[in-house]
Amino acid sequence: MENYYKLFSLLMLCFTIAPSASSQTCKPVDLLASQTPWIQVREMTIGCWTAFIRDDNVEVHILNLHISPGAMFSVNASLARPMHLILTTDSKDTKGIHVAINANENVNFSVTNSSLVFHSSQPIHRKDLPTNYTELVRWATEAFGGVTSFTTVHNPKVIIFTGREGTKLPISTSCKLEIEDPTLKHFVTLDFELKPLKSCSTQPEKGAEELHIVNIPESSSVRYVSVNVITDKMIGLFLRGPKGTSWAIHNTQHTKFGSNNEIELTGMSNHKIPPSVVTSSDIAEEVQRKALEYFKSSSITSYLEIQPVGSTITLVLGHKDDVKDPQFTSTDQVLTTPSHPEPLLLMQLYTSPDYSSPLDPNTKVQSDKRIYAEISGQTLGMIVLTIKVINCSVHSKGSSPVVRDMPFRPEACSATVCPNTSRVSFSLEQLQDLASTNWDLECSVKLCFSEKCGDGGRVKRNLEVTQTYIQPPRPCIDFGLSAVLGIAFGGFLIGVLLIGALWLIKIRTGYPSGLDISSTAANLSGCPCSLTKQQPVHTNPSPSENSSANASIGSTQSTPTSSMA
Repeated sequence: MENYYKLFSLLMLCFTIAPSASSQTCKPVDLLASQTPWIQVREMTIGCWTAFIRDDNVEVHILNLHISPGAMFSVNASLARPMHLILTTDSKDTKGIHVAINANENVNFSVTNSSLVFHSSQPIHRKDLPTNYTELVRWATEAFGGVTSFTTVHNPKVIIFTGREGTKLPISTSCKLEIEDPTLKHFVTLDFELKPLKSCSTQPEKGAEELHIVNIPESSSVRYVSVNVITDKMIGLFLRGPKGTSWAIHNTQHTKFGSNNEIELTGMSNHKIPPSVVTSSDIAEEVQRKALEYFKSSSITSYLEIQPVGSTITLVLGHKDDVKDPQFTSTDQVLTTPSHPEPLLLMQLYTSPDYSSPLDPNTKVQSDKRIYAEISGQTLGMIVLTIKVINCSVHSKGSSPVVRDMPFRPEACSATVCPNTSRVSFSLEQLQDLASTNWDLECSVKLCFSEKCGDGGRVKRNLEVTQTYIQPPRPCIDFGLSAVLGIAFGGFLIGVLLIGALWLIKIRTGYPSGLDISSTAANLSGCPCSLTKQQPVHTNPSPSENSSANASIGSTQSTPTSSMA
């Protein structure tokens, strides 16, 4: 009897637990893409965006349209800048497709020669345009001198040119076709149809960590998914897709993730994280249970099931209330990728080798000092990466920028003190001879995991430098050949002038301008009326004799001089 009571108690416990476990999952319902509160979906397409603009300030834009038969959409270019707008489609069946165009007189239209019906007050030039994307870009380059943008749109409803400049920096006029997010182009607003999404959520427990699940069914053609996390909260992210799907995670400093596919780390093109979960089922309930089990969670913040048209999509994960950018404050606007996502790397500068005195960005450093840098990265999920500094440089700010390599010296730091961190130091002496004081210090790094390294991108920090006063050396006079010859010639002229002056005095006065050192004091050369008898000259007169002679010279000169006067 006792055994029956135990069995009955066990059955009651099972019945009690089962409803609790089943309540952890939710049943997804169909929603429009703009109705999902947590995850926004955008399809990535083929395109390019350059800095090309013609000499007459006319831009060249190509719209590559993927349209379903019988569709209707509009192109509003009433505010557009002067441009050549090329409309093309590689859809095989274009019957019954109507395009309403509203444009100003500065927009010139070239459209593919198809059965598309255009309703426009502007002239429409039909041409046999190439269907191959590369050949189409080449044709536009030859016809108009270049291409400002190439944009692919799936099933558009409204295409609006905003009137903003269509060129993009950095300066590059070559249209290189690649996978892009067309909604990031500010000169055009795209409203296009997406397949309905399936989404649901459960009531989270107070203080519980958020859990977000993305499920791509096995029948989907998508194979590459870019995920941009914009929330500052710590979250769990469970990603499930068909075999061969690749996920790229951005801004993962607040994210723990699990997936049955490979995950590519942002900025590490040669490094991927292998699958951490084994699951092949795409049934919503089974995927949710797997996620709850993996993260040991009791509730689901959001579940999203998507099946897009293209092979590449991008997801933006984060509640609209979490976004600080003003462009997302409107509740009517679909969430897009923020213009300034949080960086993966951070550089902090210090003034002392013990890394205890952080350098304020507004503080100026003298050019004879040494600065110390600490480059740190965030933990990607549950993975800790090591950072290796490859090279550094400084870039001056201004109309004439100066770029110089910045040699660095590695600074030792143990792994326990500096996890996921690299320390280096720089000498600013090479900036002493430069006029600029405002610099960008930039370093290129590699991120390494399990002895495998990949490109980690670049990290930048502003630096204010003041020149240390150094007393200028005394100028050194350089006597060249011309200077020596000039001095010699000048001395020669002075000598000639002096001799001439003395000779003139002698002629006008009749007396010598100087004494003949070979005569005695009594014999005045050139004086015919001397009253003093000539004395014999001694070869070596004594000092006393010289003294008396000097005295007699003074006495004998006095008489004729006064008489002549």
